[in-house]
Amino acid sequence: RPAGRRAPGGRGVQRPVLERRPDRHAMPRAVHLDDEAARTLQAAGLGARLEAICEPAPLYEWRNGSGTVLLRLGRPLTAPSGWPASSMFHQPDLEALLEERAGDCGVDLRRGEEVVGLEQDGSGVRVVTPSGALRADLAVGADGAGSAVRRLIGARTHDLDFSHAWLVVDVALREARAFDPLNVQVCDPTRPTTAVSGGPGRRRWEFLCLPDEDPAELASPARAWALLAPWDVHPGNATLERHAVYTYRARWAEPWRRGRVLLAGDAAHEMPPFAGEGLCTGIRDAANLAWKLDLALDAPAAAGLLDTYEQERLPDVRAATEFSLGLGEVICVADPAAAAERDAAMAATVGPDAVAAPAPP
Repeated sequence: RPAGRRAPGGRGVQRPVLERRPDRHAMPRAVHLDDEAARTLQAAGLGARLEAICEPAPLYEWRNGSGTVLLRLGRPLTAPSGWPASSMFHQPDLEALLEERAGDCGVDLRRGEEVVGLEQDGSGVRVVTPSGALRADLAVGADGAGSAVRRLIGARTHDLDFSHAWLVVDVALREARAFDPLNVQVCDPTRPTTAVSGGPGRRRWEFLCLPDEDPAELASPARAWALLAPWDVHPGNATLERHAVYTYRARWAEPWRRGRVLLAGDAAHEMPPFAGEGLCTGIRDAANLAWKLDLALDAPAAAGLLDTYEQERLPDVRAATEFSLGLGEVICVADPAAAAERDAAMAATVGPDAVAAPAPP
């Protein structure tokens, strides 16, 4: 989506951003930031405004269907970066802050502009939209899992053959309510379930779609409320903000760069949400790529530096993806006997104190 040319603002590069949506995305998607991602956003100028929309998450507990604690993971409230190791947030609030900050830096955001063509030559990229075209020295496709830019550059997909449908339900609470623990994973073979903060005043539930269920029926408001009822969440105390079935995948693009066009975020890689690292890896992509684009635009001889982008980022993405898959294999055990064996082994190791959560890969 972004296409760049030298001009004042930010790092010294003005990037017209072509956004196919006419309005800001209103639905919550990512809900977790690690401390490294938060520090990067702070460096981008969000600072205290980011802190105001986040809820620290010092504890993440895994339980079985009977409520027995299988794992109690602690995350420090102050990590070496100065931010909580885990924070929960509402993505539309974050996007509003990012858009405001981008405007302060002179970024030219063009909404309702969908990229439908890319033409490269020795001097730049011609980015085509239904309303016209623009020229750029370099272009970055950060257009999500269904990336048009990835398709237009002919990138292949390396797929780890993971595909599971989950119902994602987000609610806004109508009254203050404490959840203890704040984030919990229910490892129940009858219905693996995730229940976490969706940012201050909000909650998210994720329910695995069972083999005999119709995803369309599962995604109905009535079904969503029925699944929330055991948690004492209902129309009287909460507002349903989103209820949709999503397919979790594990895959990445090959390559991330074709000439003067690069991929970032979900356009370059997708992973299940079990480790909460999807958005964080995209932020790390941006942090790695930003200064390299800056140098490549300053000195054409430095363009080869862009080849190090995928070399440096892919190992991190692979590690985070494989870590997420490993968590999913524990969470989604469907056989009752195997689940009982898992529960006995894990519960036997749980002490009164939380164990340190592993750092992001």
